Amino acid sequence: MSQHTDTGVPAPAADCPGGARRGRPRSEAAEQAIFDAAIGLLESGLALADVSIEKIARTAGVGKATIYRRWPGKEELFVDLLRSVEPPDPVLPGTSLRDDFVALLETMRQRGLAKRTSALLHNVFSQMQLYPRLWDAYHNTVIEPRRRMGLDAIRRGIERGEIRADLDVEMVNDLFVGPLLLRSVIRPGATLEPGLPEEIVDTVMDGLRPRV
Repeated sequence: MSQHTDTGVPAPAADCPGGARRGRPRSEAAEQAIFDAAIGLLESGLALADVSIEKIARTAGVGKATIYRRWPGKEELFVDLLRSVEPPDPVLPGTSLRDDFVALLETMRQRGLAKRTSALLHNVFSQMQLYPRLWDAYHNTVIEPRRRMGLDAIRRGIERGEIRADLDVEMVNDLFVGPLLLRSVIRPGATLEPGLPEEIVDTVMDGLRPRV
């Protein structure tokens, strides 16, 4: 692995695209070295509690300041690391409630498959809920935005008259995402076959359409 060292801090950018942390443009090479180091430490058998910023910096060949300029702590670093190896969040088509939730559930299906085939994801997720700060950071920056995406899609569907207006939006979201969560978390051996998102959405939609 190539070594990376600090060469000084450039002047902060006033408006840096992508919201660079701590006022410094992000170095993709340094960030990838940090991610690679964290992954290597986890794959070597270290528990999350034993993977420190100091160990990551030493393995990556960077100073600790390089890491802290990008992340305020280990929890935030690991959240970004998980996001980097997961499928990206979908861009919803916005054409119908059905289309939006098929896209959302397909992303969930792909994440479920990734967790089954990635030793890193399986390792981290099996430990993550033991560390409340890490779980809270992941929930607030990853899970909660996806949930809001689903709730907004449901509200648009109600406005368009696709489903009944008397329905509880949170409950409807649970009905859509519940089957995939069940198969990927509670029943990790259950199938996640192609076409499952369409099957779930069509089944749920049958019970939500306006009554004649």
